[in-house]
Amino acid sequence: MTVTRIDRGRRISEREVLLAARNVGKSFGQGSATFSVLENINLELRDGEFVALLGPSGSGKSTLLRVLAGLIAPTSGQVLTHDRPLQGTNPQVAMVFQSFALFPWMTVLENVELGLTALQVQPRERRQRALAAIDLIGLDGFEQAYPKELSGGMRQRVGIARALVVEPEILFMDEPFSALDVLTADNLRDQVVDLWQSRSIPTRSIVMVTHNIDEAVTMADRLLIFAADPGRIRVDLPGLPPARRGRNDAAHGELVDTIYKIMTNPREDIAKLVPAARRIQQAVVQREYHGLPAVSTGDLTGFVEHLAELGGREDVYELARDLQMEADDLLPIVEAADILGFADVEEGDVFLTPVGRTFAEADILQEKELFRQQALEGAEPIRDLVRQLEVAPHQRMPEEPVLANLAQSFSPDEARRQLDVAIDWGRYAELFTYDADSGELFLEPEVAETR
Repeated sequence: MTVTRIDRGRRISEREVLLAARNVGKSFGQGSATFSVLENINLELRDGEFVALLGPSGSGKSTLLRVLAGLIAPTSGQVLTHDRPLQGTNPQVAMVFQSFALFPWMTVLENVELGLTALQVQPRERRQRALAAIDLIGLDGFEQAYPKELSGGMRQRVGIARALVVEPEILFMDEPFSALDVLTADNLRDQVVDLWQSRSIPTRSIVMVTHNIDEAVTMADRLLIFAADPGRIRVDLPGLPPARRGRNDAAHGELVDTIYKIMTNPREDIAKLVPAARRIQQAVVQREYHGLPAVSTGDLTGFVEHLAELGGREDVYELARDLQMEADDLLPIVEAADILGFADVEEGDVFLTPVGRTFAEADILQEKELFRQQALEGAEPIRDLVRQLEVAPHQRMPEEPVLANLAQSFSPDEARRQLDVAIDWGRYAELFTYDADSGELFLEPEVAETR
């Protein structure tokens, strides 16, 4: 395997731009059903950079990878590779997926060789390069094994070897460690960093989508934090020097706290949150209709009670570690608690409000009553549904017009998810319920009588 030596001693700004996005947007659907996933994306990927993409679910990070790889075309703007417009798939890019994407009927060696076959590499060279990649990634001895014989970590190693064997200029990794157990992920993560920092691979740049903030801070030279609805780069943060990236280093914890501060304040001006950060887009465009985070009432109740047990206030980063949760899982719960007035966020800490403390100490009937009051006050979709049901014949209505209304602000899948969350919250609050057989929503009798 040929290794291109990279002069990483030069400042990043002086290095060659390998790939660029210029005002890239991506929408899906047609006409009134068009949904914007990415909007006005501008970035440059330079020689020697390891870049991590962070942001909430649905912010278009994985879609951006596919646009940059040429797997899907942008709706607007353009992708440049070495200053030339990209046409079709990007031959300089290889991708590692979360789901391994191996062919089960092929051996490890055959799976790794596959990319070289598409490049019409001669059999002897193909075999030599595949064996070298297998050895590099620590799979020597498993060449004739089938994917079903391998652990998850070993299967992902095959995926990485298959990407590296084509000697890509740029390696894309889409949540490559999220399907692995903690110890396996740590081991494989360390090996990828070692290969990158030792320059043992020919790749000149790496871009990784991740929802793990610790992972991003540990691995990346640069961190791009996305906002959602539509997806856009909100802030560009420099990573830490490699020597300061260890989890026990104070600088690691400070950067993680900074990222949590940014992500828990999605509508706050970055200049107020992190004055020294490079701000990409000053304002996040808010939807006309503010949706509900995908959080069950059980998770929300457990979160409030757990925070109360910790004294009612905790650093978000420490709370995530305590609960062994990733940012993508914890932040929606924090947002839900905020919407309902049970918690608030300040300087990277989440703390219970007086209502939240009362909720944490309440019995089940008091909990439901408080939830009902707070949902009607703070959760716009819940309040709107109750109002629609109040004026509907017999306080009943089919779900179709509700979904059609949501589809004006969300994609069809997201509209369905929004309705499902609203139904869960409305049932718990005993405001309205849902008949899955008829697809109808209707007010609870007690609510209909008192409104």
